[in-house]
Amino acid sequence: MVGPTLSDEAPDRSSAPLTQQTDEQTAGYGLRREILSPMETLAQSVSTIAPTATPAAMIPLVCALAGNGTWLAYLLATVAIMLVAWCVGRFARYSSSPGSLYSYAAMILPPWISSIAAWSLLLAYVATASSVIGGLYQYAIIFVGRSGIHPVPAVLISLLVTGASIWIAWRDVKISARLMLWIEAGSVFMIITLVALVLVRHGFHIDSDQLHLRGMTGSGLRLGLVLALFSFVGFESATTLGAEACNPLKTIPRAVIQSSILGGAFFTVCAYTEVLGFRAAGLDLGTSQAPMHVLAMEGGLRLLGQLIDVGLLVSLSAGTLACITSAARVLLLMAHNGLAHDSLRATHSRHETPHRAIVITGIAAVLPVVILAIRGDNGLDVYGWLGSLATYGFIVAYGLVSIALPRYLRAHNAFRAGAQIIPWLAFCAMLLALAGNLYPVPEGPYGKLPFIYLGYLTAGMLWFVLSGRRKKAA
Repeated sequence: MVGPTLSDEAPDRSSAPLTQQTDEQTAGYGLRREILSPMETLAQSVSTIAPTATPAAMIPLVCALAGNGTWLAYLLATVAIMLVAWCVGRFARYSSSPGSLYSYAAMILPPWISSIAAWSLLLAYVATASSVIGGLYQYAIIFVGRSGIHPVPAVLISLLVTGASIWIAWRDVKISARLMLWIEAGSVFMIITLVALVLVRHGFHIDSDQLHLRGMTGSGLRLGLVLALFSFVGFESATTLGAEACNPLKTIPRAVIQSSILGGAFFTVCAYTEVLGFRAAGLDLGTSQAPMHVLAMEGGLRLLGQLIDVGLLVSLSAGTLACITSAARVLLLMAHNGLAHDSLRATHSRHETPHRAIVITGIAAVLPVVILAIRGDNGLDVYGWLGSLATYGFIVAYGLVSIALPRYLRAHNAFRAGAQIIPWLAFCAMLLALAGNLYPVPEGPYGKLPFIYLGYLTAGMLWFVLSGRRKKAA
């Protein structure tokens, strides 16, 4: 029940060449082979990150905790993510499949542990899609001038966006990749323009309050860092396109590294600029629901603010599409390896997409959002709750892949002195991030999320055990 390996031998045989692929990998699992350009592959990772959402939704939350240390929280988060990106990139240089981090973990770790990586990653992508949908319906309501929560339009918006994402992902991965590329490029360009104008307006001087971290506390920075990490989750999702990317052993590692570096630089600069701009305007960034719009209005750039609002909505839609695209491919490989129902192995005969897995993951993403919207929950609360749940899945998957890398390199004669330092640093960073999510014990719904995650993993492990017994009986 292990995932795809680099050879027909057991993964601990050092004689297997690193670039050798299994027959099933070569066949691409029924997916269209090598049709995505390097830029389209990068677009998958960038869109899953949903970079436009961070300045609009996440940076204010981090600021409420870290204050003048917001930029530092993002800088430290960038370092942690780059450690993980290095580990993922090393795997991606030698192997490609639709299973993303799950397939890497399955090469080395025992089957029951690699199944934890699989279920964690599936939950991470699906819950991230749910989180983004929640943020989208809230901002859609805000931007059309409505106040409060209206269940009917919230549900309708959620269903329309998810339905459109499912249809595009079903039709053609190349179309969806190109669409995500242009959407994110346009949205990020507008935000960079606004950031530049704000910095010009303030004379490019160093903000001494931020430089000296005035008023920041250690606990605030720690909690802010945990939230900042959520801005990056999904940076590795280009690895789910292992069958569909052109020259995947080169383009995918580059996409993983580039998305982490570009995302980190973008988020850190935006964090610094937003704190500077809001303090100069005498406003509280930590309580703002539309910070980029406020900065644009303060600078007399009403049209740019409106364009950013539209760009945010479209970018969140692209993020939903990217998460469903990634989740479906993970579910496809899980079905091939016995961790999901065999019917989910199917790909569309004409479009060559995992159509059944796409529909299942799309429904799984929108269902909790619809339930919470009908209850009247605020979309930003939905964004925070489900985003935090997704973070548990990502952190566990990142940590497992990091500790698997040294053994993987050693098994294939690619181990070098010091090669385990970065993986262990990455693992420790993820362990600290997990601890930061659990202690101090979060209040309200956030305190229930660890139990929801553990319950979900328990169900996944029961499926693993039962499916293994059925195979032995057969």
